Amino acid sequence: MSIARKQCGINIVSGFVPVDMSGGANEGDYVNLTNYKSVIVVLFKAVGTAGDDPTLTLTQATAADGTGAKALEIIDVAFTKQDSLLSGVADYTKVEQTAASTLTDATSAEDQAIWQVEVQATELDLANGFTFLKCGVADVGTNAQIGCAFYIMGEPRLEASPENLVTAIS
Repeated sequence: MSIARKQCGINIVSGFVPVDMSGGANEGDYVNLTNYKSVIVVLFKAVGTAGDDPTLTLTQATAADGTGAKALEIIDVAFTKQDSLLSGVADYTKVEQTAASTLTDATSAEDQAIWQVEVQATELDLANGFTFLKCGVADVGTNAQIGCAFYIMGEPRLEASPENLVTAIS
């Protein structure tokens, strides 16, 4: 029996591919929210060494090359899964903080983790032409810690299927 599959309207875009985050700054590509209403920024990482805690940073710009880049200070809620083995973590934990452009956890280096931060396009400084967003993780320290970031572009402004989604990298 053949099952009709519904086309999804999300676009998954690489921020930065899996790297040793102790090798320097780990900057994601800018994504353009002009054609999307929201994006979920995801950091996915392996166990590291105590004290080498990652800090996820959001930046907005007016162009894909980073023109006019400035902090996007909207992270007041995030959802995280963290443990020595993520296979034992079924649910996300809601993390609340004063709105900032960064997210960190002082004991996260010791765990595997999935962090997610949702950004609505309307949270960018649209009045001044800021439609691009990127995430980054600064060098975590001297010890190896593998991680990557990606964007889940949601709510395309035009009806779309995966084969004709409007690009988020421009």
